[in-house]
Amino acid sequence: MRREDIDPRFFGDRLAYNRAVLVEQPRRWLVVAGHEARDDEGGIAAVGDVRGQLRLTFRRLAETLDKAGFALGDLVQIRIFTVDIEAVTAHYDAVLDELAAADCRPASLLAEVRALSDPRMLVEIEGLAAQ
Repeated sequence: MRREDIDPRFFGDRLAYNRAVLVEQPRRWLVVAGHEARDDEGGIAAVGDVRGQLRLTFRRLAETLDKAGFALGDLVQIRIFTVDIEAVTAHYDAVLDELAAADCRPASLLAEVRALSDPRMLVEIEGLAAQ
């Protein structure tokens, strides 16, 4: 598979996201449903803590990818939904840290929505991975 970053955008000196990612001849695709910050018992964790919810959500996303034989670095697109875009923007370095640690450079969306499926949830992240 060949992958090419199209029109990357930077947050300071760090890659924040790509406007597009060209993927040629992938062997496999994985469509990943929205993930949220859930503890091991399935309850919402890090209630009221955007940074904590972002980090835990990426951990849960990585676990799902791993179960399918993928890794965070295989993500070519992510969509981050939040009920508080100002809070997520203020803690966006947590997103950049997670992506950089995985050498992940997806096309990205950050959007504010009126509500998520549980009022304690601050963020939900879905993705598309390719190998």
